Amino acid sequence: MSKPVRVRFAPSPTGPLHMGGVRTALYNYLFAKKNNGTFIIRIEDTDQTRFVPGAQDYIMESMKWCGIMPTEGPGIGGDFGPYVQSERKELYKPFAEQLVKDEKAYYAFDSATELENVREQAKQMGMPNWQYNSITRSSLRNSLTLPADEVQRLLDSNEPYVIRMKMPRNRDVRLNDIIRGWVVVNTNNLDDKVLFKSDGMPTYHLANVVDDYLMKISHVIRGEEWLPSAPLHYLLYEAFGWDCPEFAHLPLLLRPDGNGKLSKRDGDRLGFPVFPIDWHTSEGELYSGYREKGYHPAAFINMLAFLGWNPGTTQEIFSLEQLTEAFSLDRVSKAGAKFDADKTKWFQQHYLRTTPDIELAMELQGLTSKELSVEKLIEICRLMKERATFVSDILTEGNYLLEQPKVYDAEIISKKWKSETTEYMKDWLIEIEKLQEFTAHNIETAFKDFLASKSVGIGAVLLPFRLLVTGVGMGPGMFEIASFLGKEEVIGRMKSGLSSIESLVK
Repeated sequence: MSKPVRVRFAPSPTGPLHMGGVRTALYNYLFAKKNNGTFIIRIEDTDQTRFVPGAQDYIMESMKWCGIMPTEGPGIGGDFGPYVQSERKELYKPFAEQLVKDEKAYYAFDSATELENVREQAKQMGMPNWQYNSITRSSLRNSLTLPADEVQRLLDSNEPYVIRMKMPRNRDVRLNDIIRGWVVVNTNNLDDKVLFKSDGMPTYHLANVVDDYLMKISHVIRGEEWLPSAPLHYLLYEAFGWDCPEFAHLPLLLRPDGNGKLSKRDGDRLGFPVFPIDWHTSEGELYSGYREKGYHPAAFINMLAFLGWNPGTTQEIFSLEQLTEAFSLDRVSKAGAKFDADKTKWFQQHYLRTTPDIELAMELQGLTSKELSVEKLIEICRLMKERATFVSDILTEGNYLLEQPKVYDAEIISKKWKSETTEYMKDWLIEIEKLQEFTAHNIETAFKDFLASKSVGIGAVLLPFRLLVTGVGMGPGMFEIASFLGKEEVIGRMKSGLSSIESLVK
């Protein structure tokens, strides 16, 4: 690449950061790291009417949790700041004025009421999609139709105005997108977009292009929803006489059924988060996030990476460092990527199982009110993590490791507890009481000897044994569970369980 790679993630603080936005940030991060470049975050808050307090902090906290922090940005620093557009407000007007001077843009003095009347008239004439464009501008109040002295008078009297792009007539705009190939749009299909608003703020289009130029952005990697704006941005670069960065427009994230874009409203409604961390609205609503649901950030990132990209191999588990090494934009798909909640859990299960038991134990310590030694917690994690998806599952699914069961699986009792089962359990209890060293190995050896002495199959004894001790019919190895609980606890549970179940089967 001929010039240094500098990419940016440019979210608007209009609410919580959707997982689609996180994926855009991730791909920018990976591309920068792969090419020894710089990853920037820039907060684009030019639309003050949609600004949501706390959203910027939420964005930064989300990226920190994901482990994809930029090297330049608000609160981080860098040589191209400020990195919040509202703090750059004074920069933009001279650029807009320069476009007017160069006859690439013009002043428009039409009021909102006047434009609404024009739209309504057009609708009544059978033109529902009226645009302010190269044809209609000739009949409106702007510096292209008004005498120069009248334009100056309006400016001197502080008459409200906007600056609009002067879109050329009937020209094919051609740009080569890294992901989509050549994109060709005729300017007759484009309107004269507002570049500078009457409130003194630039629109997204002007601020975006000016900031990308001033920050020396080499590649613009963003969502597909911005593809319709790309021709305008290309023309703005051309109007200023600047080199255009390379564009790459990422595919949409789709709902699990593939029917439409995955939106901010789909999350809790469909039973899974669409935000990286919890978001609390000012009205007291809660939108759940992956962090608070118990997901490992690496699992979340691994899942996101595969929504629109593949490495070209069968490998699915990647660390962030491995993703950086494998990532390339030419392996990003054009087609939308369907979100799969079950696959997300699969990634989470993998990361849970590969997390050291000591780390899980420390997390577990913060989730339980019981006073347990770290050694005990490590053993609980070792026993339960193969069957868990989240750390909290270790407690809920393995509650019998912490306390004696209060209920026993009724379906197992009705189907599996035979007339001879109680006697088997009483005899097995006697064998357990004889054991001197209560280790998993010794318990298993005694169990096999017991089966041989009774000439019965393993199912006739092991399942009832598990039921008496744990209250359920499935779990880790029963001999390891018994060893963990200790001889006295197992004996006490068996006696209590026998008493409870005998009263149920009578």
